[in-house]
Amino acid sequence: MCGKKIIMAIDDDVNLTKINEIMGEQYDVRLCRSAKMGISMLERSGVDMILLDIEMPEMDGYEAIRILKTQPHTRDIPVIFLTSHADGEHELKGLELGAVDYISKPFSPPLLKKRVELHLLLESQNHRLQEYNNNLQQMVEAKTQKALRLQDSIMKTVAGLIECRDGFTGSHIERTQLYLKILMTSLIERGIYWELVGAWDMKLLLDSSQLHDVGKIAVKDSILMKPGKLDLEEFEEMKKHVPFGVAVIEKIQKFNQDDEDNDFFEHAKIFAAAHHEKWDGSGYPLSLAGENIPLQGRLMAIADVYDALTSQRSYKKAFSHDAAVQIMEKGGAAHFDPMLTDIFLEKASEFKNISGV
Repeated sequence: MCGKKIIMAIDDDVNLTKINEIMGEQYDVRLCRSAKMGISMLERSGVDMILLDIEMPEMDGYEAIRILKTQPHTRDIPVIFLTSHADGEHELKGLELGAVDYISKPFSPPLLKKRVELHLLLESQNHRLQEYNNNLQQMVEAKTQKALRLQDSIMKTVAGLIECRDGFTGSHIERTQLYLKILMTSLIERGIYWELVGAWDMKLLLDSSQLHDVGKIAVKDSILMKPGKLDLEEFEEMKKHVPFGVAVIEKIQKFNQDDEDNDFFEHAKIFAAAHHEKWDGSGYPLSLAGENIPLQGRLMAIADVYDALTSQRSYKKAFSHDAAVQIMEKGGAAHFDPMLTDIFLEKASEFKNISGV
């Protein structure tokens, strides 16, 4: 006898005995004379197949299969109906309820045995196929995660090269990501700008912010690391890092057609294009004002300015946290989105913990 377990719920001693004789040597057969008893047996142990008579007292086969298909531990067990009804209407009803086969009585014992063997084989193959699909999905996910880690590593490396050229003293990219996370989390908690924020993948958004200054790679060292204030001509050259950064990201984007990666690059382009715009329209490169500035740019403006103030640069010493907050609060009406300024002021201590000043 093999390990396959079969429940036979049949209200017919003659057929019950006949089926047990032809199936008992090959399978572990459990006999019962009512559908209720069969369902009760399933609660105590699992089985591989159910042979279910339709005409039974208390609960007929149709009612029994409806119950079986609603229970997580029984809904996938193959059910073969046995019935004296030989018309198509009853057969169709049984199949629509989820039976895998429908055998009319009187039946041929060898034919019944073959059908049971066939459906058990199909069920076994389905299980193996599902396992294969699960393993394949795990492999795809593992490779996807590996690719994402590689992409993130490349982006961090590019951002790190820009930091080195810019003369930053610390991990500007990492800190701005953490500042953005504080602001984003607060927006979500308060439901502010939810029509935008609710549709964003926060990790993807934060990862894409690494490229906000990628255009600085094209700025001359003499300007990028000048120890004093830039003159008008130099500042105009510095401002070109914004459109150049957008162009770089667009060039990378052309080589990638994946939808999720496309979202990544779209966010990255907006961060690069809009983080120097100001609420009053005095920013660059497009002099956008108010909510015409994309939200990503308004978020990065706060993170970027705070980090610039609290970091030592080639042209200035680092401000203290309190001094930076005062400067941002004083100039906030002109530079920043008022709602984001309020959140920044509420969360200033968390910014301080990250900046370390």
